[in-house]
Amino acid sequence: MATKSFHDSTARSFPTLEQLEQMDRDLSFHPSNPATATTLTKAQVEQFNERGFIAGLRALPEHEVTDYRRYFDGVLERALADGYDGYSIVSAHMKHGRVYDLLSHPSIVGWMSDLLSTDLVCWGAHYFCKVAGDEKQVTWHQDANYWPLNPARAVTAWLAVDDVDVENGCMRFVSGSHRHGPLQARSATADENSVLAQSVDGAEQYGEVYDNELKAGEVSLHSDMLLHSSQPNLSTRRRAGLALRYVPADVRATMDWNSEGVVASGSDPSGHWGNPTRPQQD
Repeated sequence: MATKSFHDSTARSFPTLEQLEQMDRDLSFHPSNPATATTLTKAQVEQFNERGFIAGLRALPEHEVTDYRRYFDGVLERALADGYDGYSIVSAHMKHGRVYDLLSHPSIVGWMSDLLSTDLVCWGAHYFCKVAGDEKQVTWHQDANYWPLNPARAVTAWLAVDDVDVENGCMRFVSGSHRHGPLQARSATADENSVLAQSVDGAEQYGEVYDNELKAGEVSLHSDMLLHSSQPNLSTRRRAGLALRYVPADVRATMDWNSEGVVASGSDPSGHWGNPTRPQQD
């Protein structure tokens, strides 16, 4: 049986490139205000504005990391048994109570509130797992190019389930690339063996490449306008992480993407986001 793909497992539909091009979206970077930070330092917020990311923030202590990794082992085992691959565990907060609980993790919510708003929505939770020897790569891309959100103000908290490093295919960021606006993407070719359908050429011209190496339980935060990618995992170790996607409550989503948005802090005065309840199963 063929492995099911990323798009086979999504509850909501992904817009085509043509649909995205027809959408009236603000794809510019909106800087955060360092003066109002209460959890991050002023210097960290300034770094986010300048580089487009913050790395190495500790979210889970060591004893919680071990327990959470065992939990993910079970999630992955069931997904693979059902014919999915390690990239296809999407909308995880709609299926797994323990993932839903992480959306309001005090440290993550504090960091995101400093960067975005105290009225905060988490609209997506997506496991990315490269098993040992995985030859697929994630080509250079900007997240905002794939998402029907307006304006482009999403920030991803990427929680390392395993230790991630260059050897097992950690994410790579192009520092400062978020300040160049939307970059021209082309269709990925078959020989690139990419998880994604698009790729941006010449990424290094937009800034210095940073290898986002993290210890299990650490988090990196990156803007949806930041160029990033990851290489194949040719090591003998797994590389797993959970991407939690946040926006201010006043961001608007089309194509029913608002239905899975959970109010993580503050409120959603307009009622735009679905704010589903916690799933019972873990």
